[in-house]
Amino acid sequence: MVLAESLSGHPRTDVPVSRLIKLCEVDERVPRSAARRAGELRALAKRGSAVDAIVVALAEPGGAVLTGDLADMRALAAHADNVHVYRV
Repeated sequence: MVLAESLSGHPRTDVPVSRLIKLCEVDERVPRSAARRAGELRALAKRGSAVDAIVVALAEPGGAVLTGDLADMRALAAHADNVHVYRV
C-alpha cells in the first residue's frame, strides 16, 4: 500500500523514492492487529487515509514516518505510541 501511494510508475520520477526504499525495511504484509490499530488511530485523529493510518500503526512503538503529508500524519501520530513524523 505504501509503495502504491509513493510511486508513480514513471522510472525517472520514481528514482528518489526507489533509492529511499532500498534503505528501508519494507514489510510486505499488514497484520490484522495493525489494521485494527490503524482504524482506531483514524477514529481518534478524525482524519487521514487508511494507508496513512497503517503506516503510523506499523511505526509503533518509537518509529519514524517520512512523509510529504505532515498534517494528516502528525494528527495520526499524536494518538500513537511515540511515533515521530518528518517531512521528506
